[in-house]
Order: sequence, then structure tokens, then C-alpha cells
Amino acid sequence: MKPTVLLIEDDLSLVELVRYNLDKEGFDVIHAADGEEGLVMAKEHAPDLILLDWMLPFVPGIEVCRRLRKSPETAGIPVIMLTARTEEGDRIRGLDTGADDYITKPYSPRELLARINAVLRRVRPAYSGQVLTYADIALDATAHKVTRGGKPVRLGPTEFRLLRHFLENPDRVFSREQLLDSVWGHDVYVEPRTVDVHIRRLRKVLNDGGAQDVIRTVRSAGYALDLETV
Repeated sequence: MKPTVLLIEDDLSLVELVRYNLDKEGFDVIHAADGEEGLVMAKEHAPDLILLDWMLPFVPGIEVCRRLRKSPETAGIPVIMLTARTEEGDRIRGLDTGADDYITKPYSPRELLARINAVLRRVRPAYSGQVLTYADIALDATAHKVTRGGKPVRLGPTEFRLLRHFLENPDRVFSREQLLDSVWGHDVYVEPRTVDVHIRRLRKVLNDGGAQDVIRTVRSAGYALDLETV
């Protein structure tokens, strides 16, 4: 699956430059032109990373970052702030608000790509080729194998992608719509209730033999991989 980057930026020339360079590197770039739209898109699309400009119409970037961190749906999404502010106090303020990294303008496409990859490797082990683990579950994306308690688990392709997505984002709640976008893709039409079917299948296989359920159903919100269920 292509990693999705949400770019919240009102400078359209910069948007096109970033989109062009990230497209070449295999990223799926979606765009919001102001802070309000960015907050909505972050919840709707559950991107893998957000590039967030400081100076935005309606809601400034620093406030967008603060709201992202307060919402359970977006709290775990890594954020890189983009800004022309160079003072140390501004950088500290951005990081204290919850940004994972901070890039001052102007910046080169190579630097931006390097920062994005560094943050993704740090917060999402799958991007560094490691085996994903949670409790007694292990997923090897390269070998396409899953084990639980050391025993092989046989999953269908959709259940495998679904589990991988949960393992990349442990403890984070995803709505059905967010899972559809992340696991099935933005351009595929699937009924939201289809997610429930595949969650049930995933649970049945993972819990075979009486293993405890690690997928939590959050009423009116969605699903999460959550050790509180254990």
C-alpha cells in the first residue's frame, strides 16, 4: 500500500512542487488548503503522515496540530510542520504542541523526503522492513506470514492488510470509513458494513483456539488494536 501524506498548505505553487516530488517516490498525496479543511481530511482519510504549514487561513497550523493531538482519531498521526519561522522559540513551540519534526522554508525536496522517511521509520516500523509485533502477534510483511503465540495464522489478503494496518497503528481508533480508505483504497467503492465482515473474519482466525481478542470495538467510533481487551 502507498503511504498517504496529507499536505495542509495554502501556497498552491508549493503544493504542486511537493506533490510532484512525493508522487515520484511512491507517496499518495492529498491536499487541504486551510486549517479547517485539513482537520476534516485528517479524520476522513487517516493519512500516514501530515505536512502542516504554520501560516494557514481560518485555523493556524499550530492550532491544527493541537487539535490533531487532542482527538483520539488523529492523535497518533505523525506531523511535520512547515514554516518560514526560524526562531528557536517557534521551533520549540511547534514541537511542544505535538509536531514530530519541524522544517523551515525554503527547503529542498531531498531534505523533505529524508525528513518524511525518518519520521515514518521512527513511528511506523513497517517502513524500515521490521517485523510488526503486538502482544503475541507477529506479522512479517516481506514473507507475508503471520503468527500468534509462535503458531502460523492463515489470513486472506484483505484480513492481512487489515491486520497490518492495525499493527502499524496500535491503540488508535479507526472508523469504518477510515479503514476503507487505508485498506481498500480511496478509489474503491465498498459498503462500510463490509469492514465489519472482515473484522469478524480476522477475529475468528486470530482467536482460534481460545486466544483472547485484541481488537476492540469502540461504540459509534470504530475499531482499534488495543491491549485493554486482553
